[in-house]
Amino acid sequence: MATPSDKKETQQQQYQALDANDKGLFDNWVRAFKTNLGIGRTPAEKQQASARHQFEKDKSDCERCEKTRDHLLKNSPIILFMTEHLKDSGYTVTKEKMPCMKCSEMRSGGYAPNGTIQLCYNQLYGKNHTETTMAHEMIHAYDQHNFNIKWLNLEHHACTEIRAASLSGDCTWFEELLRGNIGFLKHHQVCVKRRAALSLLGNPQCKSQKHAEAAVNKVFQSCFTDTRPFDEIY
Repeated sequence: MATPSDKKETQQQQYQALDANDKGLFDNWVRAFKTNLGIGRTPAEKQQASARHQFEKDKSDCERCEKTRDHLLKNSPIILFMTEHLKDSGYTVTKEKMPCMKCSEMRSGGYAPNGTIQLCYNQLYGKNHTETTMAHEMIHAYDQHNFNIKWLNLEHHACTEIRAASLSGDCTWFEELLRGNIGFLKHHQVCVKRRAALSLLGNPQCKSQKHAEAAVNKVFQSCFTDTRPFDEIY
């Protein structure tokens, strides 16, 4: 029975028997195998490789986000519709006002009072999700320019979150199914209330989940039935 040392000697002999081209191919394969598994790397080299991999992933995700955003700005019916109505409201939609960025929070986008619509490339999962996120934030922009939203006023904030969740497509049955929320009785209203309250938790004036839910419930009926600039819920 061959010992480990015998096997090693046999492998060395087989390696030496290879021609130069085959040796090169074998050496490249070994290096690639070790690189993928991190074999032989120092902790610093592993950290560098991890950082390089994350950089390449971020770059790829950001480019995909920008490509999808640009396509939707030119082709999506709901985005074109909101672009037109925002222009009538004094807000010109441009891709520069919709930067794709990495977000640390669990959110797909955001709207800043200065008019910037943020798209979180590390939280967006495909064209439909990006479209819904853009529409959601554009409704916030519409409300800001037409109704003078005071963002630290919880009732104001709740109203625009209700409208954005309801009108953007954020609470369609399919979107809820993807989140694992399956319901048939007034599922749209339930989703809108839940997502509006969730958004309010980020407001510094919101003290608790119950505080958020109370603000949403107080203005829900009037804000939910206000579908401007749509004729009905999208």
